[in-house]
Parts: sequence; C-alpha cells; structure tokens
Amino acid sequence: MIKVDHGPALLEVRGITKNFGTVRALGGVDLSIMAGEVHVILGQNGAGKSTLIKLLAGVYTPDSGEIIWRGQPVVIADPVAALEMGIATMYQELDVVDGLTIAENIFLGHEIATGGVLNRRKANRLTRDLLHRLGHGDLSPSREVGTLSPAHQQIVSMARALSRDTRLIIMDEPSAVLDSEEVKNLFRVVNELTSAGIAVVYISHRLAEIREIGDRISVIKDGQSMAHGLAVADTPTSELIRLMTGRDLENVFPSATPVSSDAPELLAVQNLSVRGVFERVDFTVRAGEIVGLAGLVGSGRSEILEALYGAVKPTTGTVSVAGRMLKRGSVNDAVSSGMGLSPEERKSQGLLLGEAIFTNVTLSSFARFARSGLLRERAERNAARTQLEALQLRPADPDRAAGTLSGGNQQKVLLARWLVHGTKVLLLDEPTRGVDVGARAEIYALIRSLSAAGTAIVIVSSEIEEVLGLADRVLVIAEGRVLTTVNASDIDEPGVLDLVMEGSAA
Repeated sequence: MIKVDHGPALLEVRGITKNFGTVRALGGVDLSIMAGEVHVILGQNGAGKSTLIKLLAGVYTPDSGEIIWRGQPVVIADPVAALEMGIATMYQELDVVDGLTIAENIFLGHEIATGGVLNRRKANRLTRDLLHRLGHGDLSPSREVGTLSPAHQQIVSMARALSRDTRLIIMDEPSAVLDSEEVKNLFRVVNELTSAGIAVVYISHRLAEIREIGDRISVIKDGQSMAHGLAVADTPTSELIRLMTGRDLENVFPSATPVSSDAPELLAVQNLSVRGVFERVDFTVRAGEIVGLAGLVGSGRSEILEALYGAVKPTTGTVSVAGRMLKRGSVNDAVSSGMGLSPEERKSQGLLLGEAIFTNVTLSSFARFARSGLLRERAERNAARTQLEALQLRPADPDRAAGTLSGGNQQKVLLARWLVHGTKVLLLDEPTRGVDVGARAEIYALIRSLSAAGTAIVIVSSEIEEVLGLADRVLVIAEGRVLTTVNASDIDEPGVLDLVMEGSAA
C-alpha cells in the first residue's frame, strides 16, 4: 500500500472493517482528512466507498477499527450524532423531500422556531442567504423541491449541509447532475469552504475534475485501501486507474467505425418543438451513426430525447423511424417502431429496482414472451441471461434484484432491454452517470459495438468530453435552439463552450 503522511488530521480512519452477513464490504480501510483540504476518494463501483461514507455518516457502525475525530476516538452512533459532531453528508442519490419547500428541506430536522413556533420568515431569509452563497439566489425558498431539476435539487442538498455548523462535508458524486458551468460554481463553493477551514471529502468518477479541485487522493479497491494521502499533482492518472482497476486502460474511448454515406436514415427529426422548452429541431441519424447533443443543463437536451421517445408531446414537428412517422406523444408507438430510451435518472425512470433483472430486461418485450395471455418466465430468463452474458454483467444472475447492482451494471441492464427488443434507434441520456472508470470503458465499448452493428444512437451527456469522444456528429444546443451541427472531430470542449456562451448571450 502506498502512503503519504501530512500534518495533524481532523478525521482519521484506522483499519475499518464492515461485513454484511458473509459479504465483506470493507476489509481494512485507512483514511486521514485534514482541515481545509479537499480529499478525493476514488474506487470502482462496489469498491466500498458508499459503505465508508455511511460509517462516517452514522448510518452503519464498523465491525472493527477506529474513527478518530479531532484527536479523540469516537463512536458515531447515528446520523444525528454525525451532524452534531459537524459531519454532513451529501449523498449521490438525492435525499430531498419532494412535498416540502426548499426552505423546509434545508432546515428539516433542525427547524427554525421562535418560542416553540416555526419561524418561516427567518427560515426563508436564511435560505435565501445560503442559496445566494451557492450562486442560486434566483431560487425562491418557498418553491417546492419536487418541481426542481436534479441539478437544483443538488444545490438544495448542499445548502442543507451548509445550514449546520459543519466542519467536514462529504460529497458523493456532487457533479453527476451538473453541467460544466454548474461544476465551476460547485468548485467555487468548495474553494470557499476549504478557505474557511472546512474539510471536504469529494467522491467522483470524473478523473479530469479531481485534478482541478482535489488536494490529496485515497484509493479503495475491493474494500481495502490501495493508497491514501497521495498528492494530486504528483500522481499520474494512469497510476490512479491502475490502483482502482488493477489493470491499465490505455484508450477510454474506442475507435469509431466510419459511417457509410449510403447507410439508411433510421431517425429523421423535422421542425420538432415543445413550446417554452425547445424549438425547430432538425436532424437525422443514419444506421451505425452516433449523434451527440451538447449543451448546458436547462438547454433542452434531455427534453429533446423525451419528445423523440413520446414521453413529452411535441407542439410541432415530426419524428420518423426507418421512414415510419411516429404518433406524437406516444411511447408505445416509439417502442413498437424500434426506438429505445435509457433515461437520465435510470433508477427512478428506467428500472424497477425491486424486481428481478430478467423482468427489467424483458419489460419492453412482454408480447414476445406471452402465450395465451401468460408470460413464459423461463423464456424471459433465458433471453435475459444471453444478453447479460454478452454484456459481461457481473454476476449474470437474471433473478437478482436490479436495485442491488452497481451503476455500471444497471446501465448494462437497460442496454440489454433494448438489445432483447431489437431496437433500431437508441436514445442514451447520461449513460455513464455515477459509473466508475473501468465500467465506463466497458459501456463505451458496448455503445460503439451497437453502432457498428447498425444501431442509430443519440447521446446526451453533461460531460462534453464524453459526447465528443463517442459521437460522429454533434448538435450544439443553447436555450432550446440548435446553434450548429459539426463533426465531433472538428471541435473540442472549449469550442463547444464558446458556442454555447455566444448562443446564450444572443
């Protein structure tokens, strides 16, 4: 194990272990966090990062090992104890309460009261101050959280953490729902926190961004510390990948297969608009071609995919698959024509987490497995298993609950669904959100193999690098308008951002 020691620690973890029945989630993890630093924790899905976070947040208690807080051994009995100590956690799965306002969410559990009566005026004032600090002073404290975008819900979660006397904030994939401009704002806030002496534990699969925000790095693999306290500036990305995966990954994005000029058009979009969201969108996608939509959060990228899929009824325009015009606002018509969607929020919008994997895989193809009105489960399982093995799902157990899988494997289940269905046009919204670097490389290879087999693919990602690395052509979008269409090889990330900024200012 590689170790780099620095000065006195705010938090130390020594030899922490945690078992769940016969499964060892953590088998000896060491960590040392200093006040005023950004300490990055890296590891693949299933490495034990989430278990470690929950131990520090008081959700779990360790089986062995020590947690040292400000020089003293402590037992973090529950989440309330963690918050009272000054440890706040922002989880990747947003834990806001939809039926409450922004202010009610922020002060949930430590409500602002005067003489035993809730003081909404003061709570709203403090909320406005927190939102302004986070660069979102335009949000109303009385707005219901359920009406917010995932990016704005993340801001509410961050404001909640800052509403207490916090000395350590744990951020689990905080940039996963943010575009590049929102990430810049996040980094500004993080730098302000560390300048005030607050420590930040930052967990991310985006290796590029940790170079910008991180001070030191710890790596976990298979529940054990592979390295801790590495200086970000002194550790090559290739070494971090090797520590996380146990192997070298030379090329993250696989080489593209040239699209034939006479390949048939599988998707044709003409004058597509949703009033108040986006307008006059026109593009085509040929068999074997990948088209990317690049823009900031709120530009209309995801909404365009939803309109193509029929989840949102367009105000104007047409969508055709293999020459067949689809009925507006009809998901059934889109699916029956050969279109599939992997949505932005795969856990809430794409998967039945409590159901078996095979049910999730065959969800859009039930008619294929029905006989006399009854589903043939054996046939479902066999079809699912074939695709899961082809996609190298680990483990390829079709009876396992989908909710028990890592983010990368959940994404593979969604891809398997559309492979079983025989999809011609595949819409991918944030296909690698919350997915580690090793699984990302596998998913990128799968996407490329699908396009090479003739599938037309449209991809949306908040990571412009991902769009450019996968797409053949890119539609640059700002404020619901397509600014230009360009070959991915003819533009870079700064070029896309320049176009977006110009389009937003127009």
